[in-house]
Amino acid sequence: MDLSDLRREYTQAGLRRADMHADPMRQFELWFQQACDAGLGDPSAFSLATASATGEPTVRTVLLKLFDRRGFVFFTNYASKKAQQIAENPKVAMLCHWLPLERQVKITGVAEKISTIESIKYFATRPRGSQLGAWISPQSSVISSRRLLEGKLRQAMEKLAGGEVPMPEQWGGYRIIPNSLEFWQGRENRLHDRLRYRRDDRGDWVLERLAP
Repeated sequence: MDLSDLRREYTQAGLRRADMHADPMRQFELWFQQACDAGLGDPSAFSLATASATGEPTVRTVLLKLFDRRGFVFFTNYASKKAQQIAENPKVAMLCHWLPLERQVKITGVAEKISTIESIKYFATRPRGSQLGAWISPQSSVISSRRLLEGKLRQAMEKLAGGEVPMPEQWGGYRIIPNSLEFWQGRENRLHDRLRYRRDDRGDWVLERLAP
């Protein structure tokens, strides 16, 4: 299938250095809130790229559950492929894409486990079905059929009927501590605006424009 004619111009907005907040996390918060206000579906979804110690890359979509000055938090099974790769190589990349707004944010950094207390606090807020799903799914493992999962779910529902669902030991969160954040705004003629924050040798944020 030839897709060479599948294109459009990006004309919604521009991105000036003078409009950017000095703190990239505040700038991210502004864009994230604007994505929510625009009514976009799943604004917290982002692509997470990891790689093994040998360089085998994997990318998947996960949900952002918390961000603050310390970084970006998501949750997963600690036996999953993403967790295995992070254990081998903690350097990761994430991409938030809000294409109806003609925007992306590309973030690179290091992933580390959050505290058990933080994970338990979030786990308690999850819908009961999601809590049970964390117990019964051997994430990233080969399984014989979906029927197997559904059977395990019924067993878990019967076993824990009426009681609280405790957080599994193999489940929890990671925080991506950023070392660069690139804000991308689509522009005409593919001359997109790209403004990147990066850490300098003193650990301060430096803002610079990149060629499209």
